[in-house]
Amino acid sequence: MTTSVATPVLEVRELTRRFGGVTAVDNVSFAVEAGEIFGLIGPNGAGKTTLFNVVTGITKPTAGRFLHDGEDVTGTRPHQVARRGIARTFQNIRLFPNLSALENVMIGRHIHTRSGLLTGVLGLPPGPAEERAVRERARELLGLMGLSKRAGVKARNLPYGDQRRLEIARALALEPKVLLLDEPAAGMNPQEKSSLSDFIRGLRTDFDLTVLLIEHHVPLVMGLCDRIAVLDFGRLIALGDPEVVRADPAVVEAYLGEEE
Repeated sequence: MTTSVATPVLEVRELTRRFGGVTAVDNVSFAVEAGEIFGLIGPNGAGKTTLFNVVTGITKPTAGRFLHDGEDVTGTRPHQVARRGIARTFQNIRLFPNLSALENVMIGRHIHTRSGLLTGVLGLPPGPAEERAVRERARELLGLMGLSKRAGVKARNLPYGDQRRLEIARALALEPKVLLLDEPAAGMNPQEKSSLSDFIRGLRTDFDLTVLLIEHHVPLVMGLCDRIAVLDFGRLIALGDPEVVRADPAVVEAYLGEEE
């Protein structure tokens, strides 16, 4: 009897990224299974965001491969990554500051529309119908993020926590299957951090997502993630469930001892 093994939704194989003489990501390999909440932790400068940038096509790897659903997509451009159902937020929030919250989310829907610039300007089919559908879905996502009353507010005028939630709403507008969150708790107060775990679990369930997150708040990561990878100076020094990672001497020395 043959037992089938599920293909990982994401896999990095011997991934390396160098910037001149600096190796930001050094021969890193791991796989993420569908439906996991997978944490990526490590000290500042460990290479976590660089790895996210490689996975989402912002930065090309120096060596190694990146697979999505078993298909080699190394070097794929960002818009192609988005079309494959991989969305992300950023460590430094990247919203359109002079557009409203609603408009920011609507922009995230563009890859699911068929209307070109000309049909939109002239009001030709399917432009008007698509715009109504995009606006309606954007309002729904704002509602799910608790931002319904902020729909008309310019992004730059929103409190920091609301900007974080708005960026997640825009990412969800892409209808992703994989969501990468880069330090979602950054800048949040203790009360907001305490509710973030339930919020992310809800996203996984409600949107049938696989979630990867970079986060420095150790209690949040340990209580939330199914598995954790630890980077230090670009190298993978530990990989496993939270209890295994917490007890790893290399992790304690590099990161957890300092944090705790």
